[in-house]
Amino acid sequence: MAIAEVTIIPIGTGTTSLSGYVAEMQRKLETLEGVEYELTSMSTIIEGPLDRILEAVKALHEHTFESGAQRVSTSIKIDDRRDKAGSSVQKLASVHAKLAEHGGTE
Repeated sequence: MAIAEVTIIPIGTGTTSLSGYVAEMQRKLETLEGVEYELTSMSTIIEGPLDRILEAVKALHEHTFESGAQRVSTSIKIDDRRDKAGSSVQKLASVHAKLAEHGGTE
């Protein structure tokens, strides 16, 4: 399973606020099958098979135009590990375990 961090920015909307667009993208994600997602303060994390992630990113990119944007900038980071199963939760747990081993903080 792959993990992607996606940031979609509508440009030229006449306002500096993007929360309405973000809310619309989250609603769109709710309709998509085959991916899990998590909204963060700066991006959205999408997990699933790579082909489904790319389909989801395309759907979100297009949905932003459908929501009124005339220009859209989309950035994607993909972590596609194939030697063993992983997830965002697993990756964070691994770091927290290593912090605990060496007296770090959580």
